Amino acid sequence: MSNKFIGKSVKRIEDKRFITGKGRYTDDINLPGMTHAYILRSPYAHARIKSIDTSAAAAMEGVVTIMTGDEVGHYGVPCGWQVNFKNGDIMKEPPHPLLVKDKVRHVGDAVVMVVAESREIAQDAAEAIIIDYEVLPAITDASKAVEAGAPLVHDDVPNNVCFDWEIGNPKAEVDEAMASAAHITTLEFVNQRVSPNAMEPRSYIGHYDGVYDKYTLYTSTQNPHLIRLLMCAFVLGLPEHKVRVVGPDVGGGFGSKIYHYTEEALVTLAAKKTGRPVKWTETRSEAFLTDAHGRDHVTKAEMGFDGDGKIVGLRIKTFANLGAYLSTFSTAVPTYLHGTLLQGLYTTPKIHLDMTCVFTNTTAVDAYRGAGRPEATYLLERLLDLSALEMGVDPTELRLKNFIPAFDGVTQPGYQTNVALQYDSGNYHGVLHRGLEMLGYEDFRKAQKEAAASGKLLGVGFSTYIEACGIAPSAVVGSLGARAGLYEVGQVRVQPTGKVSVFTGAHSHGQGHETTFAQVVADRLGIPMEDVDIIHGDSDTVAFGMGTYGSRSLAVGGSAIMKSLDKIIEKGAKIAAHKLECSPDDIEFTDGKFTVKGTDKSLGFGDIALTAYVPHVYPANLEPGLDFSSFYDPTNFTYPFGCHIAVVEVDKETGATKVKRFIAVDDVGNVINPMIVDGQIHGGLAQGIGQALLEGVEFDGNGQIINGSYMDYAMPRADDLPMFELDRQVTPCPHNPLGVKGAGEAGCIGSTPAVVNAVIDALWSAGHQVKDIRMPLTSERVWSAMQS
Repeated sequence: MSNKFIGKSVKRIEDKRFITGKGRYTDDINLPGMTHAYILRSPYAHARIKSIDTSAAAAMEGVVTIMTGDEVGHYGVPCGWQVNFKNGDIMKEPPHPLLVKDKVRHVGDAVVMVVAESREIAQDAAEAIIIDYEVLPAITDASKAVEAGAPLVHDDVPNNVCFDWEIGNPKAEVDEAMASAAHITTLEFVNQRVSPNAMEPRSYIGHYDGVYDKYTLYTSTQNPHLIRLLMCAFVLGLPEHKVRVVGPDVGGGFGSKIYHYTEEALVTLAAKKTGRPVKWTETRSEAFLTDAHGRDHVTKAEMGFDGDGKIVGLRIKTFANLGAYLSTFSTAVPTYLHGTLLQGLYTTPKIHLDMTCVFTNTTAVDAYRGAGRPEATYLLERLLDLSALEMGVDPTELRLKNFIPAFDGVTQPGYQTNVALQYDSGNYHGVLHRGLEMLGYEDFRKAQKEAAASGKLLGVGFSTYIEACGIAPSAVVGSLGARAGLYEVGQVRVQPTGKVSVFTGAHSHGQGHETTFAQVVADRLGIPMEDVDIIHGDSDTVAFGMGTYGSRSLAVGGSAIMKSLDKIIEKGAKIAAHKLECSPDDIEFTDGKFTVKGTDKSLGFGDIALTAYVPHVYPANLEPGLDFSSFYDPTNFTYPFGCHIAVVEVDKETGATKVKRFIAVDDVGNVINPMIVDGQIHGGLAQGIGQALLEGVEFDGNGQIINGSYMDYAMPRADDLPMFELDRQVTPCPHNPLGVKGAGEAGCIGSTPAVVNAVIDALWSAGHQVKDIRMPLTSERVWSAMQS
């Protein structure tokens, strides 16, 4: 590679339209004759529907149609990952109807859809609908949902258990290791539920063309092809070649726009029924009630150490809340995306996780930025810091003593964990040492003591994390229950003038794909970036791809593009060799030129592109054109890692916490655009710190969300955060052509435990031996912990 563009902080191409207000989101699209939908939702978390009277609404002027569960209740959205019980029984998979006709199971469950000439008319009509409910007791706590006598969310799911699952060493071996431990640290905690709160609410438009018998769905999604597959093959039974799914500009997702939601299928059905386009855009209140939430684990974890401070065992029991229905990837998150990361960066010889996944009368829970890996990191890093406090040892020394030794995955094999994964490459000591250097650790401990003498509580918290990105490979995940492949497609079409169109199945919702993919292509072909156009988000334009989630875009989507670029160059060499009268083996390609080795005879990339489409002087038996598609199915996950350090000050009078410094040293493999990676890290840190100190969905005893608005749900603002101090280490991924590992979720994975550890450290420095404070660490909770 020429490295003309790779590794450079090129300004984002797509920002011109975004910062000038020219972005085109789904709700910006207005089609001729378009109607508007409003969905009447359950005000109760658990209730039987005794009757529905839509007569008054149907008679209102401007109402086009009304749909209920009697009409579409037999359609339901599927789960995309099957995880079975420990004993082999198939997981419980109750239906999730598009509209409920018998029993609602969470506040916001969809009951009736009204389609009218305007959203206002549709909402007025919905308010005229009379529904008679028989209210039932509700359950929201995952650990209590399994108790005898708890309300059943689904009548045919005993004890509300979707499945139980385990991973790691046999439990008896872990029990034996723990019995021999010189010290055991026990931590019981809740990793609270959070709401994704993307900038753009979900929005969908269904359109049906009766002339061509073709459907179009415009959707704010992270993966158009997957939505088409699920909706056609598993929900509506539509012929896939008659359905086009378009994902235009998308204003953030954080995982919440991966899934196939009921409203996508509803507007598609309604468009056919009415013969007119149907738009639905959610309100912020609906977003809190219906966008898939994240996290929500109740856990008891135990970590055992020998007399020298080496970890001997890890034993975990967790209840994971799935909500009222199974979302697309909900079953994979607490299992294969969580349990498989419990080795962390440590040589822990014995690990056992016992996971019970349950239904409750709450919004569905699925992947939220990090998807299972933040939960695993929180568990490990809270245990490590707490163990150090209990044993009176330095938390950094305890980590360094237990880290896996460095390995590159090339001259040394990957590291095989006890929880299925084999890490590709890593140097875990390096990121911690660099973080300590940036912190000035010894100086901080001195400052901490001086601050305590003057009545200030300072604390430092550490978190060293690893995550698995770019879910892989398809055969492996298929054997584990995934109901889809997890490859990606990249098509590179060279135009006759040498300009390049790149079609990718990855989808951008803020990550800067139009810039980073163009950098990769321009660097490889030796052409200007402005000669490269990145096209995505349209199932009629792009070959079948799997979208964007799990920090997979460059590692998987970029690798598919690289495969096609290699094919372009290979064919270009054959064309050049024919014109330059030499063997293709004598051609080398650098800086946009095909050159005969050892000579000054060369042809530019543009010359070869024109020759491919005007093949007057052309090799025999070689097809014209310069256009290749490739599918890349990864051979393994990629494994970014890093060290995050938080410094906080706690007001001992009020419990208020202020983050004074935040240091992040991340290793995401090779970096294509440092500025964009920094931006991704910044965003992830904000979300992770937000969970630690501010965010959390709260339910009352009746299953009502009591903080379901921006008036009550706290998210981080600029003055809640310090200026982040970032650095990087580079350990390339050995198994993809770009050597990249993924960066989109890193900040969210390491930051949360770092902040909580820092608060706990501050309290211990003042003699308050508090083991845990439930997140978010509000001033009231911190103050109460100090008083106890």
